[in-house]
Amino acid sequence: MSSPSKAVRWATAFAVPLVLAAGAAPAFATGDTYTVNVHQKLPLTATGNGVERGECPTIPTDKDGWHFVLPTNGTVFVKLTVTFEPGGLQVITNFGPPTGKHAYVASPAGATLTSAVAEVKGGKVDWFNLSHACPAKPPTTQPPTTQPPTTKPPTTTAPPTTAAPSTSKPPTDGTKTPAPVTSSAGTGTPSSSASPSASDTVVPTPSKPASTGGGKSLAQTGSVAVGGLLAVAAVLVGGGILLRRRRGNHAA
Repeated sequence: MSSPSKAVRWATAFAVPLVLAAGAAPAFATGDTYTVNVHQKLPLTATGNGVERGECPTIPTDKDGWHFVLPTNGTVFVKLTVTFEPGGLQVITNFGPPTGKHAYVASPAGATLTSAVAEVKGGKVDWFNLSHACPAKPPTTQPPTTQPPTTKPPTTTAPPTTAAPSTSKPPTDGTKTPAPVTSSAGTGTPSSSASPSASDTVVPTPSKPASTGGGKSLAQTGSVAVGGLLAVAAVLVGGGILLRRRRGNHAA
């Protein structure tokens, strides 16, 4: 009976270390890759207590950003599977920057991280870390700038300018209008000068006859004088004819 008891004791001594070693190993391993969970206790939000704040260069500012990192340099991410509420399941296969040990994930603003599992390779790690989160930034909307309406002053049209009439003098050709030739009073003989042309004749403006002191006009007194002169002239002519006849008779 002692032999079987010893065998059980030996079996138990070898089995316990194997179980402990299995518990310390990663949850899943295939070849050179294995699966590890996030080190932080879930669920978490980007603005929750105990979550560090940082920068997420590849995440849009209107999303919550999550930065996961492996604890050693010899290990890199192969696949990262995360679940958000709301947002659902995401599978990440592109990693960095700067290296494959860094992973960035975007979620809707205010979402809750409920699960994070990574498939890694290289080295021997038991978990990966949530390095920090980057809460979404509310959009900044600038109030519309209202400019006061610009009213143009009414345009006034200037009245048209009229040129002053020219005051130019009529051209003069240097010729003067000849004065009319009048015959001498008492002789009745017109001047021997050439009669002026129609363009050179100046028509005198008729004027009222000036009255003399005797109450008769000059026209009346002039006609009397002319009549007397004609009578005298007739007498002289008659006397001349008589003298010629007498001289003719004496000569005969």
